[in-house]
Amino acid sequence: MCGISGIWERRGCSLQDLKRRVSAMTQTLSHRGPDDSGVWLSQDASIAFGQRRLAIVDLSPMGHQPMISANGRYAITFNGEIYNFRELRTELEGRGVRFRGHSDTEVIVEGFAQWGVKSTIARLNGMFAIAAWDAGERQLFLARDRMGEKPLYWAIFGGLVLFGSELKALRVHPGWKPSLNRGAIAAFLRHHYVPGPFTIYEDVYKLPPAGLVKIASGGLEVGVYWDLAGVVSQGQRNTIRAGEEELVDELDELLHDAVSRRMVADVPLGAFLSGGYDSSTVVALMQRVSRRPVKTFTISFENAAFDESKHAEAVARHLGTEHTTFPVSGAEALDVVPKLAEMYDEPFADSSQIPTHIVSALTRKRVTVALSGDGGDELFSGYDMYRWTDSVWRPSAKVPLALRRLASSSIRAVPPSALDRIARYVPYFRRVPQVGQKAHRLAHILSASSIDSVYYQVISHHQNPDNLVKGSQEVRTACWGQDLKVLLPDPVDRMRYLDMCTYLPDDILTKVDRASMAVALEVRAPLLDHRLVEWIWKLPSFQNARAPRPKHLLRRVLARYVPDGLVDRPKMGFAVPLADWLRGPLRNWAEDLMNEADLRAGDIFDVEAVRSVWTEFLNGDNGGYLFVWNILMFQAWHRRWCSAPVADTGTRRLASLLN
Repeated sequence: MCGISGIWERRGCSLQDLKRRVSAMTQTLSHRGPDDSGVWLSQDASIAFGQRRLAIVDLSPMGHQPMISANGRYAITFNGEIYNFRELRTELEGRGVRFRGHSDTEVIVEGFAQWGVKSTIARLNGMFAIAAWDAGERQLFLARDRMGEKPLYWAIFGGLVLFGSELKALRVHPGWKPSLNRGAIAAFLRHHYVPGPFTIYEDVYKLPPAGLVKIASGGLEVGVYWDLAGVVSQGQRNTIRAGEEELVDELDELLHDAVSRRMVADVPLGAFLSGGYDSSTVVALMQRVSRRPVKTFTISFENAAFDESKHAEAVARHLGTEHTTFPVSGAEALDVVPKLAEMYDEPFADSSQIPTHIVSALTRKRVTVALSGDGGDELFSGYDMYRWTDSVWRPSAKVPLALRRLASSSIRAVPPSALDRIARYVPYFRRVPQVGQKAHRLAHILSASSIDSVYYQVISHHQNPDNLVKGSQEVRTACWGQDLKVLLPDPVDRMRYLDMCTYLPDDILTKVDRASMAVALEVRAPLLDHRLVEWIWKLPSFQNARAPRPKHLLRRVLARYVPDGLVDRPKMGFAVPLADWLRGPLRNWAEDLMNEADLRAGDIFDVEAVRSVWTEFLNGDNGGYLFVWNILMFQAWHRRWCSAPVADTGTRRLASLLN
């Protein structure tokens, strides 16, 4: 696990300036790789790679990067882990390749020499961001893993090409000239993250999952080497026809192999354990193959409503792991908040970023690698939203749209705070928590013309963010342009697919990468093995999306190792009492960021509208607290990273680079 960066000065640059610039870029990523650093310079192409190393496999100098192939043609800088590198190494040795060390990096670069870049990358099973220089063809390649576990940002400014694991690496180059992307700001206010391939800056992009870019003097090619839509389509054509017991056996075998491969490390290794189905399954399979108790970690909070530690401890006792619960006070959690803008050098407002960073920092004191259960909800239809949206939409769709929209308008005419006040007169045992917020969400569903528009409304923190961001036209991801009803007739499957394309890489995996790599902890996600993803999409809907209960097949596998009673509980998520904090200990911090003068100076938002939501929240309306957090995270980020005013240019699409 590492941080990578690079430059291609296509109009020429002295070696001295090239080295100085790439060294500065690489130094910004030192938190990602504290064990070693390296720089490689091309003597004739004005290209440079940098790397900060977190040594995991082959701790010797033979694992040093950037690395050059034995034939001298290929240079590579690589962030991540390849889980099938041993098989690939054996295959290359059969072709006469002699290896100097034992790292997966050397397997990749020698694969380039034998099979070519594209063919080699398609063979990799892992999480990775790779930059490779082909000196023979004078081409630069950038590639990212299939599910988007490892980040890679890139930009072309005229004759300058920049790339890096984080935006802060690109920013230090003197050729960095971009302005803020107003359309991306609007999308951020909707989603609480900036959806790829866009970033918060104009003309700077995230490489999408499975993305492969080739840059040469003659032009630019942007594509993918693996396509989730193609995987889904093939799965629909080749549906698995098997009984449930056979499927459980197959899933158990796939999970066992995925977990085993991710336990290869030359440094201490453990796992996050929340006591839920996903992490418990990963830990159970780790313990199955381990010769000693697996090290497991969780955190506990003073507020019992947000504390999962007792559930995790029960699972750990049953499995016999070496378990550690780290107690975390509210003050310790609040201490993380001022660090977020530095940690996430793009606006990011998933509040579970706070506990994710805390558990990463505490776990790093004991191990260097931790396995997680990320991806389980998307794969196994685990989110309550999937079934809730479906179950609410189906009966309401029988009512004429005009009547539904009339009812919706009537509900929305009453502010959420007023509905909450009315609910206080309902006996406690019959009271619905946050009734105002839920009633307004129901109102949006009633007014929707289709279940797909319901899904889009449910995931939106604000329904019309263009009204809040001056001069914006919200960017849309490629997923929203697809006609998914033909590809995926089942609406729950469509929601899962969209989450895999957007929410999973741009929120969940971004959160985990930044929170863990800020303390140089490598996190591996066995449930995101691409072979498992391909298998899941071959299942008929009635055995996954329409199974009798969420995560039905995964539960069946886990039941072989852990009694269902230890994990069967309502889904909690990794939450914090955010609304209480913003009205309490974070009030002064938030007021400072929300002050009218700063909001007007940025010239980004409709200040009156933003201040109105903030005032309503302070007066007790919890309906907009997630949107408030979005604004606060943007303001904190803007204060940390922006000194120039926002340009008035419209959003320029990725296609402009192809001309």
